[in-house]
Amino acid sequence: MLNFWGQGEAATIGFLRAAEIKHGRVAMFGFVGYIVHENGIRWPWALSYSLPDYSSFDGLSAPAVWDALPMASKLQIVGVIGFLEVWSETKFVLESDGEKHYMSGGKPGYYPSFDLGQPREGLCAPLGWGIAHPVPFNLYDPFGFAKNRSPEAKAKGLVTEINNGRLAMLGIMGFVSAAKIPGSVPALEGVVKAYSGEVMAPFL
Repeated sequence: MLNFWGQGEAATIGFLRAAEIKHGRVAMFGFVGYIVHENGIRWPWALSYSLPDYSSFDGLSAPAVWDALPMASKLQIVGVIGFLEVWSETKFVLESDGEKHYMSGGKPGYYPSFDLGQPREGLCAPLGWGIAHPVPFNLYDPFGFAKNRSPEAKAKGLVTEINNGRLAMLGIMGFVSAAKIPGSVPALEGVVKAYSGEVMAPFL
């Protein structure tokens, strides 16, 4: 029987599935991002005042691009990701959106709406408004394409997402391995630029 932190088997399974979905989503972003940076695709505007262009990134591998970013840029990225994480884990936000936390019987992988600026029932009713500055679109399905999908179609889509996430995790690790240890992934030999830095540096 799985029982993390004494929360019970159902909560533990919910935690593990949510962790798998979340890591898969990050890996899918990372996989695409690695390809983008490895091929020198840049934003059309300046990254910061200290970097008016991207010439200093020319020829760098994707991990080396991260190393070359100014600390202020890294902090902005981490800050946005931190906000998204806190938003998805907050009980008040989830219950305002009519859902529960995935360890309390909620749906693993569910991301709450940003559209809490409209009058709502439940926890937000006494306030009249959910948040002071509602955003114009949601992180998931911003254009409402999946609004009318059947529960069966949504369940099938989640399974597809999980499988794609698993593949992306293998893919991003393949990229990093090939960059750090030339020849370790024969299919990527000569495709991925070598990287001499420490890939785990952000976590040390």
